Amino acid sequence: MKKKSLPVILFLLLFVLILNSCTKQEKFPVEPHIEYISFTKIQNSSAIDDKGVLKISFTDGDGDIGLSDGDTIAPYDKTSIYYYNFFITYYEKQHGQFVEVTPAVTFNSRIPIINISGTNKATRGEIEIEMYFNNPFSVYDTIKFYASIADRNLHVSNIISVPEIIVKKH
Repeated sequence: MKKKSLPVILFLLLFVLILNSCTKQEKFPVEPHIEYISFTKIQNSSAIDDKGVLKISFTDGDGDIGLSDGDTIAPYDKTSIYYYNFFITYYEKQHGQFVEVTPAVTFNSRIPIINISGTNKATRGEIEIEMYFNNPFSVYDTIKFYASIADRNLHVSNIISVPEIIVKKH
């Protein structure tokens, strides 16, 4: 190696180290954390509220959010609560009080795996879940949801509340 190239190599090495130290690595707890962003109602062709999109933000310290299609053996089998990793509880306002209602079809969903490269697996992002929320078997027009997520290590996030939603039924 020539003596003239040594200062260039040292300069480049120093430059890379400085540049790398300027990149702030995010750190979050290994338990996912979620926050409500929005709920957007979508009407059908008869101008009745039919489905909606729930949007949340999340952080996760070890980046193990999501399940693959092949994740179907314990603890992710169909008989387990962890078959789903996005949990939604549905409530209707009945006679002035919110009451939990078990819908005919679950609102729970499976978030797909989020691939993260690099050594720092901490991640943040947004998730949108589209769901049919108008319960045709109910006369009540005010609903709300509570939601949480779980990661592959079965760490469950905090529970968020979606503000009251007035449903246009007819």
